Amino acid sequence: MSLEIGEKAPEFSLPSTIKQDIALSDYKGKKNVLIMFYPLNFTPV
Repeated sequence: MSLEIGEKAPEFSLPSTIKQDIALSDYKGKKNVLIMFYPLNFTPV
């Protein structure tokens, strides 16, 4: 799936580093939300 600039991101949730699920909707109403994915962080090589 890809998004164009200005499109809304789909709802999702992921586990955080503190073992708590965090959902995009937790930040609804905030001015800006930066989403960064590090697929190889904290994984064995």
